[in-house]
Amino acid sequence: MKLARIATDDGPVAGRYEDGVVHTDDGVYEVGADGDFLPPCEPSALYCVGRNFAATLDQMAYEQPDEPDFFVKPPASLVGHEDSIPYPAFSDEVTYAGELAAVIDEPCRNVSEDEVPEVVRGYTILNDMDALDQGGRTARKAFDASGPLGPWIETAVDPTAIDMHTDVAGERRQEANTELMLFDPHEVVSYLSRRFTFRPGDVISFGSPANPGLVEPGDTVEITYEGVGTLRNTVVDSSERERLPLESGETRP
Repeated sequence: MKLARIATDDGPVAGRYEDGVVHTDDGVYEVGADGDFLPPCEPSALYCVGRNFAATLDQMAYEQPDEPDFFVKPPASLVGHEDSIPYPAFSDEVTYAGELAAVIDEPCRNVSEDEVPEVVRGYTILNDMDALDQGGRTARKAFDASGPLGPWIETAVDPTAIDMHTDVAGERRQEANTELMLFDPHEVVSYLSRRFTFRPGDVISFGSPANPGLVEPGDTVEITYEGVGTLRNTVVDSSERERLPLESGETRP
């Protein structure tokens, strides 16, 4: 089942998504006609694991970690499917990363690997945007619209052997399978739960295969995880940052 959120004139609505329609307890809403996709959840934080594919280690000349290597993006980084990504004005070297992400369903901590399916609502897709020329991981990865998320949450998918690919401006840039992860999704969620208390809607992403090349304004980034969906966003001029909503769930002006 796919779970989606859209922004309507009456505010955000959430429900089961099927064939372009979101079904809620109060009625049905057509995506596009009644509202556009929002990020499919409202996390208190996005916990992102890096260096989780051997190809990425080779590309960036990283050492292989002994345990999951992670950083945190704030909720301000979120935009939804088909939303624009304003190019950060402070950077001249921005890249992308197509990542599978879990969405937490209930408050939890100290979760064993066997218990992870019980606390995960489902899986979605994150584009971990990265301003490579900035100093320090937070400066590189935590900025407005640096975390496109969506288009929905898929509740019925096995995350351990999913084919994925990323196209940038029509060019295939990434292609891999989640079985190539150094730490699988259940390992990652369990590991992080020993450090953080998760809240419903929190996002945990599992890293990206090698991601050659940069993005520029005008480029459309399409990330596909089979059985989950395709997240699509277009990079735009930095001036478009002023059009980002100031409140979660608002529509763009």
